[in-house]
Amino acid sequence: MELAKRVASLTPSTTLEITAKAKELKEQGHDVIGLGAGEPDFNTPMPIINAAIKAMTEGHTKYTPAGGLPALKQQIIKKFQRDQNLVYRPSEIIVCNGAKHALYTLFQVILNDGDEVIIPTPYWVSYPEQVKLAEGVPVYVEGKESNSFKITPAQLEAAITKRTKAIVINSPSNPTGMIYSAEELSQLGEICLKHNVLIVSDEIYEKLIYGEYTHTSIAQLSEDMKSQTIIINGVSKSHSMTGWRIGYAAGNQIIIEAMTNLASHSTSNPTSISQYATIAAYEGTQEEVETMRIAFEQRLNIIYDKLIQIPGFTCLKPQGAFYLFPNVTKAVDLSGFETVDDWVKAILEEEKVAIVPGSGFGAPDYVRLSYATSLDLLEKAVERIQSFMLERVKG
Repeated sequence: MELAKRVASLTPSTTLEITAKAKELKEQGHDVIGLGAGEPDFNTPMPIINAAIKAMTEGHTKYTPAGGLPALKQQIIKKFQRDQNLVYRPSEIIVCNGAKHALYTLFQVILNDGDEVIIPTPYWVSYPEQVKLAEGVPVYVEGKESNSFKITPAQLEAAITKRTKAIVINSPSNPTGMIYSAEELSQLGEICLKHNVLIVSDEIYEKLIYGEYTHTSIAQLSEDMKSQTIIINGVSKSHSMTGWRIGYAAGNQIIIEAMTNLASHSTSNPTSISQYATIAAYEGTQEEVETMRIAFEQRLNIIYDKLIQIPGFTCLKPQGAFYLFPNVTKAVDLSGFETVDDWVKAILEEEKVAIVPGSGFGAPDYVRLSYATSLDLLEKAVERIQSFMLERVKG
């Protein structure tokens, strides 16, 4: 049977591919350290788990409105008011089955055949694939390492055409961990307003910020920018709830209504129990969110200094999220491999450390390492990579 053309061009998720290979090796009895998957290693905080149990025992196991429980929308509204001083109405919010589903649904309702979406590189692996599934065209603009992997206003202006429908801004970034400042966002936003380009602001890592850096939502900068922006967020990273699958979108009512209509015919509703758990997540003190953030920052500060000592590695220190994104071209050359992908496979096979090649993020000279695992395992992983390199450099 011939498959639909829309899936023929899809590229499998690099992160999931590496994670699956690492799991396979583990099942064979190997001591594998996985630095591929983008999820916190902490369990979901107990107050959230208890709220889910309570919801189940009270019988909240039925269908909910397609766009999410009214009570959860109210908590999301309070979260926006508390964190960004943004005001939204319930009709401007949709709750989805994860932030990934929110993005997918958004692209489905805003894109027609041939519409272009500007995607800065390096990018999260699913952005271009979701655009293609909506029959759109990804337009890549390189965020150069010399500019902290961020695009400039001049680059954005040059990339816009008559077919440009939207731009994706991910800050803090997966995979680089870099953050756009308020001034940088303002400059990009003004260009989007000038050309009527929708801003898709992926803020899923907003709670994971380190050092003196702060998070700014582009929607905070003016009412015009707020009306031109769809914010994507969720509780997967902030509250260690990746498996609960709750994300949301906030913005233009017409777009949100279209997304809700589509969801009503595709998923019916987000999982009821997960929604009640998310209500508890946002009602709570947020102390455990901060505890996890502090732990990630401590790991970063320790492991970064060790990582940049590996022969052939150069790396900008991340400002947020929980990824390191080093340039390894010199390491690949020193160790005698032709490509970064081949080098990554050798490290997994020989040293049993799973990292993700940058090719999946539109940056083939780099690799992504997640430090969302214990410090002990992180240090062991870096030691193994360093041993791998030293053996080949000496040889």
